[in-house]
Amino acid sequence: MQKLFSFSFWNGIARIILRNREILLGLIILATIGLATQWSNMRFTHSEANLLPDNHPVNQEYRQFLEKFGEEGNLIILGIKNSDLLTYEDFNAWNSLADSIEKYDEVELVLSTSNLPVLKKSDDASKFIIEQLSKAPLTSKEELSAYKTKLFGELPFYRNLIFSEKDSVLRTAIYIKKDIVNSSIRKEFVLEKFNPLIEDYKENHGLSELRVSGMPYIRTLNSQNIVDEISMFLLAALLITSAIFFFFFRSWRATFISIVTVIIGVMWAFGFLGLLNYEITVLTALIPPLIIVIGIPNCIFLINKYQQEIKEHGNQAKSLQRVITKVGNATLMTNLTTASGFATFIFTDSTLLSEFGIVASICIVSIFLLSLMIIPIIYSYLPVPKDRHLEHLRKRWIGTFVDWTERMVKENRIAIYITSLIVLVISIIGMYQIRVSGSLIEDMPKSMQFYKDIKFFEESFDGIMPLEIVVNTKSKKGVSKAKTLKKLDELEAHIIETPELSRPMSIVSIVKYTKQAFYGGDPEFYDLPTTYERVGISTLLDDSGGDAMLMKSYVDSTGQYARITTFMKDMGTDRMERVEEDLRDEIAKVFPEEKYEVLLTGKALVFQKGTNYLINNLIISLTLAIILIALFMAWMFKSVRMILVSLVPNILPLIITAGLMGYLGVPIKPSTILVFSIAFGISVDDTIHFLAKYRQELIANKWRVKKSVYAALRETGVSMFYTSIVLFFGFSTFTISSFGGTVALGALVSATLLFAMLSNLLLLPSMLLSLERSIANERTFKKLPIPIIHKDGDDEQE
Repeated sequence: MQKLFSFSFWNGIARIILRNREILLGLIILATIGLATQWSNMRFTHSEANLLPDNHPVNQEYRQFLEKFGEEGNLIILGIKNSDLLTYEDFNAWNSLADSIEKYDEVELVLSTSNLPVLKKSDDASKFIIEQLSKAPLTSKEELSAYKTKLFGELPFYRNLIFSEKDSVLRTAIYIKKDIVNSSIRKEFVLEKFNPLIEDYKENHGLSELRVSGMPYIRTLNSQNIVDEISMFLLAALLITSAIFFFFFRSWRATFISIVTVIIGVMWAFGFLGLLNYEITVLTALIPPLIIVIGIPNCIFLINKYQQEIKEHGNQAKSLQRVITKVGNATLMTNLTTASGFATFIFTDSTLLSEFGIVASICIVSIFLLSLMIIPIIYSYLPVPKDRHLEHLRKRWIGTFVDWTERMVKENRIAIYITSLIVLVISIIGMYQIRVSGSLIEDMPKSMQFYKDIKFFEESFDGIMPLEIVVNTKSKKGVSKAKTLKKLDELEAHIIETPELSRPMSIVSIVKYTKQAFYGGDPEFYDLPTTYERVGISTLLDDSGGDAMLMKSYVDSTGQYARITTFMKDMGTDRMERVEEDLRDEIAKVFPEEKYEVLLTGKALVFQKGTNYLINNLIISLTLAIILIALFMAWMFKSVRMILVSLVPNILPLIITAGLMGYLGVPIKPSTILVFSIAFGISVDDTIHFLAKYRQELIANKWRVKKSVYAALRETGVSMFYTSIVLFFGFSTFTISSFGGTVALGALVSATLLFAMLSNLLLLPSMLLSLERSIANERTFKKLPIPIIHKDGDDEQE
């Protein structure tokens, strides 16, 4: 009865689709138009991908920092080598650029050689005053030489802030307003105002070697490159997929129908993103190509089955009905298992992962429904395929490939097992060599100028990614105590000795500068004041007003919290963790827990922690997906052994890919971790199609296992081959990207698809044949939920 119900269900679905063609097409068109209206709600994220859940301690600590000191990633820096400013005209042009930038409404502060403040005592020595190092444009070479002598030799406060100590690179610090850092206004400012001005000065004012960096600038240009490449990859993937699809099927109609189906699916994906008001992030940006990944196999299996039926009996109505009834259930199962795998992300605490899981699972179910309706409906309006459209079914080279797989399974089963075992062992060894990357810039295009500028500043100033330390003294005005300042200075000395960290900036530098100013600007006195000196300095400060406190954002309004800002070099996650551990050890030593609370945060640290969290959650999600799919298999086949048979050929390609990543030095990071989920979903699709056909043949051939396995191999082998080759080249288009992560994703998925195809065509049937006595019996398969339709169109009877 269960099988009769299942057959009746799919037969009913076929009648509904074929008898209501106009209504369904109209609904699809209306739904597409409706979702297209939601595209206006799509927006790219204007902040770094936050991979951590909102309630994660690292996120909470970062929010505490922002509440006290505001957005820390608001610094854009300009840099130029001192040797490129040999004339006073060039130096004046450099200063003029800073003055021009300062006029923009989006800019809060510019600190440059144009307006460099110098702290000094007033003429009557009663207070501190601030004067500019240069009050007017320079007029001679001698003035330029005097300015540089003063800057490089007498102002240690600006060392590694305005000029680098190691190579005298000059730097301009541009602080954009904090409230626009994570908004579209930042993007408009950088692309429409800031960049054109920079290019103008490079071209017309002798500043051709000018360098630009800083997190707001990097994020803007990197995001724009991602936007530019999304459309490029979708177009490239569709073109190459179309070309290969046509090469196999030799039918413009089949190619056109498949591409239209996939394009509608991509349109729906963007529509769902807009409808749900989700940002396009590092993960959700993968959904449109994912639709191609899932949609093309659906089209291949449906169209290939339709053409096989036409070739067999030539009846179009019967062929279309059988496409839906015979392939529909297996295709539904493949899409449901894939969607369920991605849906496991919904149950993680990460907003980024959850949103990705929701949209991906909705889109996968949608592309199944679109494929199941659009392909039979469009073919129902078209004439019956001609012999030339079916020629691919008789291609000798395809037959040769299928014959080879059949011969390997028949004659070399032991060799298949031995090879699989050897590859498994080698891959496991490679897995242990995989490194994790929490770098913010590793995936950025190495050929782009902004990436080269990042390395330039990293070399001169020892890093550009902010790392923040907040010290809670647990008492108001506790920061100004001599004991606290000495401890801060001790920690800064440790930071300076760490090669991966830049010279820090804090209240300590300001206090040292006040002592230098107290002694007439002599750089020998750039140090923390003694108790006696503090009395004199305090008197001058009290009469100076707030303007004397340069960079007062390094102490909160209560004087209880002190902020130390340093910058990190780009480094591997392992090294970053060691630097963090070493820094925390020093903090614990300098600031006892019972007297101080110290917070270590910053964008670089948050991203690194987020990467580790993402990896852990994706491992859990992949495990849940495997368990869920195992349950599907248990429901489908009512056999524990069949679960083993179905999972082994799908897990092996994942292990091989992980091994390749280890040997090739491809790190685990947000852009590559989804390789495993995508690959697992696709390989499971092939397994379900094969096992569904195997079970049909098993009952039709009265439980003769060998005959059923070879029959299933011959029919599904062609579709698997088509699917894998189309998707291999489709994902290979991603290797033309300028982003390292995108290149790795495309190459790894492409390779994994080939491993999965070979595993399902060689290892899966071999295991079925080896275990035939224990899995192929009527008690196992007699009452399974998969419907069987024989060639005469009747469902199997009990």
